[in-house]
Amino acid sequence: MNPPEPNSGTDKCQLGSLGAICVAIPHDGKPIKIHGTTPQEFISTLQKSAVAWINFTVSDIEKEGTDIAMKLGFGANLVSTLLKGYYASLEDYDTEMGIMVPAVMISGLDIKSYPLIILVRKDLIVTVHSQEVLRLINFSRYADHYVKRFPADMSVQDKLSMMLVRILDENNNVNFEQLREIEEHADEMSKMLMDASSSRTLIGKKVYEMKHSLITYLNTLWRTLDVLHTLRFGDSELVSDDPKILSQVGLLADDVNRQIALSEHMSSVLASGLEVLQTLYNNQLQILNNRMALTMTWLTILGTAVLVPNTLATYFGAINGVDLSRQFLYTVILLISTVNATILAWWWVRRKVKVPKQADDTGSDSTK
Repeated sequence: MNPPEPNSGTDKCQLGSLGAICVAIPHDGKPIKIHGTTPQEFISTLQKSAVAWINFTVSDIEKEGTDIAMKLGFGANLVSTLLKGYYASLEDYDTEMGIMVPAVMISGLDIKSYPLIILVRKDLIVTVHSQEVLRLINFSRYADHYVKRFPADMSVQDKLSMMLVRILDENNNVNFEQLREIEEHADEMSKMLMDASSSRTLIGKKVYEMKHSLITYLNTLWRTLDVLHTLRFGDSELVSDDPKILSQVGLLADDVNRQIALSEHMSSVLASGLEVLQTLYNNQLQILNNRMALTMTWLTILGTAVLVPNTLATYFGAINGVDLSRQFLYTVILLISTVNATILAWWWVRRKVKVPKQADDTGSDSTK
């Protein structure tokens, strides 16, 4: 391995790095693992190693990632070019290669995608990610045991490719776990849909948030799949041509395809949930319309019942004035006319206007 020589103290890379771990396979001896904070601390180890992987955790991935890449002999614009990609990208320059894949994390229904930068040279893999991403830190704890299983006669290119595949697989596996979080919230939403007292506005908001999370998650999966296909069929000089190793990349792509299928199935379930929600809204609106129609029917009956005796009272008053001797007769006439008008109005409404039936929350019909 021929990394650049350490620079003087005045030119030392000053990073806000939160830490770095190097797992290396020396030319002779067992794999080793060392910790540090700057690239310069690993230079001597790299010079004695056949293959090495360094994982950097940083606070500013573009600025610090560029500094790390330059100090370890990669192109100055490689990291910035990768970060311009949409969730994922791959840049292959024959002697060096840069990969960006999404590191997906979800909290509630808030899904976020952080860039995971992977820089590859003929004998070195460098990963750079933000402090929110912990998956490679966890993997680095036993990465030295993983590389111990490499056959002694395996070529450097094969070892490098196997390590690259393992890093991609670790990131994918953690990404796939995020779908379980979305599924749990989908189950909670199903309970809300079954509860007739649930706020329809709240349900609509939850459905939208879940749909948005799934769309974002699917975008990351599709972009990851594009990178894996390019890595498998791009004939990169740095990736081994061994069919077994290429089949490992193919298995990664198959796993992503399965996750895409599961996500699309959940999206279909959510679409069905939206249809259920729309049906609930329509049902509530129909119940309101039925109640309004029923109210108008009774108002019509009451208006007709009151109109007839009111007209008779006005007529008697205009002709005879206030004659207290006939008060009993007027009262009887008004009562009889009120009863007859009410019965006649009810009969006409029942004959000419169909009194609406409204469905209760259980789906049964009842006339109110």
